[in-house]
Amino acid sequence: MKKLRKYIFLVHVLVCQWGIIHAGESGVSAEADRRPHIILMVADDLGYRELGSYGQALIRTPNLDRVAAEGIRLTRHYTSAPVCAPARCSLMTGKHGGHAAIRDNMEVGTWDSFRGQMPLPENALTLAAVLRNAGYTTGAFGKWGLGEPGSSGDPLRQGFDRFFGYNCQRHAHNYYPKYLVDNSGRREMSGNNRGLTGAQYAPEVIADELIRFIRQSSQNSGHPFFAYYPTVIPHLALQVPDSELEQYEGLWEEIPYTGNSYLPHPRPRAAYAAMISYMDKQVGRILQCLEELSIDDQTLFIFTSDNGTTFLDGQVDYNFFQSVGPFRGLKGEVYEGGIRVPFLARWPGRIPGSRVSNHLSAHYDIFPTICEAAGMAFNQLPSGLDGISFLPTLLGHDALQRSHEALIWDFAGYGGQIALRMGPWKLLQRQLKKNPQAELELYNLQEDPSESINLATQFPDLAQSLHQKLIHSRSKPAVEQFQFGQYSGN
Repeated sequence: MKKLRKYIFLVHVLVCQWGIIHAGESGVSAEADRRPHIILMVADDLGYRELGSYGQALIRTPNLDRVAAEGIRLTRHYTSAPVCAPARCSLMTGKHGGHAAIRDNMEVGTWDSFRGQMPLPENALTLAAVLRNAGYTTGAFGKWGLGEPGSSGDPLRQGFDRFFGYNCQRHAHNYYPKYLVDNSGRREMSGNNRGLTGAQYAPEVIADELIRFIRQSSQNSGHPFFAYYPTVIPHLALQVPDSELEQYEGLWEEIPYTGNSYLPHPRPRAAYAAMISYMDKQVGRILQCLEELSIDDQTLFIFTSDNGTTFLDGQVDYNFFQSVGPFRGLKGEVYEGGIRVPFLARWPGRIPGSRVSNHLSAHYDIFPTICEAAGMAFNQLPSGLDGISFLPTLLGHDALQRSHEALIWDFAGYGGQIALRMGPWKLLQRQLKKNPQAELELYNLQEDPSESINLATQFPDLAQSLHQKLIHSRSKPAVEQFQFGQYSGN
């Protein structure tokens, strides 16, 4: 009974600190201004160890290192899929790969039509829609990849009041595009011709629009804002203004990239480092803007990545930068290097600074975490979410944190792959398209974080038990749900 009273007291204290807000039938309550503004920034193909706060020694990221120093850094945070679209689907819908509507990069139209990817279905309920219904002003700035304009997956039909950037992932393969999508129309980028350089650098133009949205929305009294910022950096191609490249000029020996999978570049190491530093520079702009507007302590800022570093080593020298640290695998793989990603959060006055947590979490947890930070009680969250809020961890209330029994991956791409993490154990299967009975791989991540010793034959009962748990955690398997190759939807 004493423990129960202590628990109830802790819950009461936590609820008071969070300032849980309930909207009345007539709209947002008078206390709505206590709810935080929220910025969710997602890097594109940024590896686990490509930030200074995660041990990167060559690439400068002072602003994100500041976020870590003034907030929290998670060491066991995972994306939901090792490539763009399914990772973003899970992030927006709070469902793991075994339940998500999109489980691979499924393309619409011809390659250079830039029509986008397989759309979110009409009945999808996104984080943006939930926040908008709760009174938030919502905007997305960057790369969407979840449905072409006018489709069921159009961001303007999935909870966003404002969209600016690249709708199609293929379009985002060039940083000097001829146009960017501006709500339902296009903004022409004069002076650009999809070359190595141009007049208007898209990441800067997109960041400008994000900052404008923050400034305008902060003036909307009683209505906090949610800004989703899926930046295109550091996804290939290697493109960065010369003024940004200068800081890394001549530091390292270079082997020019002369291939044609993406644009060639004479100094690929310097270009890649400069791109990440440029992304970090935009974080500095955001923090400065929040301080100028006097909303710094009213804003929850979250940073993560959609998946691990690209495997195209002629363009991104992941060994030189030690991009994924000790982990095995890269983008496109459910090994740790493909799915373990950085996660930082900052909320002055709420998140204690300089904290590091090994709480086990995934992208599909971000949905309920943000909702809870926005004042929604547990019973107000949408049904069917696979995520568990880790707001208690962020706020330093570890004793109140609930945990997953297991994390789940069901990825239709790169031959078909599934994985499960439960405690220190990681089970996975690959190449399921060719062989539905593919070999089981079992690793003890606590003793073998590089996944170098397959223990499936040494512990066959455990491997089979985890495999059955994984199979039963999925709806129709991804390798059956989708035909591999192009999606030919409308």
